[in-house]
Amino acid sequence: MLIEDLPGTERTSRIHAGRMPALAGADLEVPLANGQMRRYVNLDFAASTPAMEAVVETVSAFVPWYSSVHRGTGWTSQVSTRAFEAARRAVHTFVGARPTDEVIFVRNSTEALNLLAHCIPLRPDQVVLSTALEHHANMLPWRRRGRVVHLDPPESPEALLDAVRRALQDRVWPVGLVAVTGASNVTGEVFPVRELATLAHEHDALIAVDAAQLAPHRAIDMVAAGIDCLALSGHKMYAPFGAGALVAPAALMAQAEPLLAGGGAVSYVTLDDVQWAALPDRLEAGSPNVVGAVALGAAATALSRAGMAHVAAHEKRLLGYLDGQFGDIPGLRRLRLWSSGGADRLGVCTFTVEGMHHALVAAALSAEHGIGVRHGCFCAHPYITWLLGVSPEQSGAIRERLRRGEHRDIPGAVRASFGIGTTVEHLDRLLAGLRTLVERGPHLEYREDPATGDYLPADDSRELPRFDLLPPLDADLRGPGCGQF
Repeated sequence: MLIEDLPGTERTSRIHAGRMPALAGADLEVPLANGQMRRYVNLDFAASTPAMEAVVETVSAFVPWYSSVHRGTGWTSQVSTRAFEAARRAVHTFVGARPTDEVIFVRNSTEALNLLAHCIPLRPDQVVLSTALEHHANMLPWRRRGRVVHLDPPESPEALLDAVRRALQDRVWPVGLVAVTGASNVTGEVFPVRELATLAHEHDALIAVDAAQLAPHRAIDMVAAGIDCLALSGHKMYAPFGAGALVAPAALMAQAEPLLAGGGAVSYVTLDDVQWAALPDRLEAGSPNVVGAVALGAAATALSRAGMAHVAAHEKRLLGYLDGQFGDIPGLRRLRLWSSGGADRLGVCTFTVEGMHHALVAAALSAEHGIGVRHGCFCAHPYITWLLGVSPEQSGAIRERLRRGEHRDIPGAVRASFGIGTTVEHLDRLLAGLRTLVERGPHLEYREDPATGDYLPADDSRELPRFDLLPPLDADLRGPGCGQF
């Protein structure tokens, strides 16, 4: 059974090459702080994408068939099992994996990379080679495996390749794994993954790619690019239903102890022994997120059908337009890794506004203009502080303030990010909002929340929506330590 064979998924089958899939909530209106309603402009795709309409419809069609998988004899269990495995094949195809690669369903890229760090065999003398601009998900798990070498942010793709080459040639600390992002979640640069994989393999190292940002925006072919291991997230791929995937060689993980031990991961258990199951069950203990897997598989199919080359071309046109307009606004400082105009970049624009806190900029864009962006350090603290020129002394002072529970004056930036469904009109709304802020400042009065470092309108008439079967939404639900740093 294929994902599109489920009853009611005719919408997915109508997605054609060259046509952008529709997104749920595209016509959503949100309240401004003054009580007016405005069409929402979502420019926070790098954090989580909206759901694709075709994905929502596929999930809705599947839910009546939802049941336990793999061990049920009832017809709905058999349908669910086949849909779950069809989703696995869809992800396998989407990333161009090898026949010998396994797709392991997880919650997100963070879990995928933690699972990989747990499973991958490395000798005690081997190090993991990475960069200082990684998302925390591709930084922190490797520290548990021993020594990690973080390369400084490179000034160009060529400089990155040279630095990796030199590190691989250092036989004092032989590299067992190169762990890199496919594209920066902070500034959008696409890494030369194919060339990095060639270098890694020339020196008997594996390469793992954090493709959370790359997968929704560029075509991936693990075989052609030489990628050994890959992690991706459904919530970045227009399928925010709580599923992600680790794709890696079966031989690499076949003998690994499961990260999670429990039902489904075993073949047989006695009171003093356990026989672990074969892959992929071995690494998917417990009842899996079948609905999330179906959503992820549907998104992979829909993106493939639309054509990733077309998706990339659409986003490049929008980024070119934004780049051409952005420099005309005084007081904006664009943050980039590579200044070269020829570098491939995703639809990500990260910046600061002179004389204005990043949290205040984001709050004003939301409350006064109906625009959603992200602010802070984007789960890449070493990279963003490097971009902002934060000294080691300043970094130490920041850590001390955070230990005291003080989130005021934490450095950061504002990030606007986009994808399918974004239009020139959306970018024009952003540009107009920024011009207003630069020229006149915020129209409203704002207060800072010391627990989070966020800014809120002092007089906010916006009402939170209500959802059946949920308690009323609490505007103050977020506690201390939940800020954007």
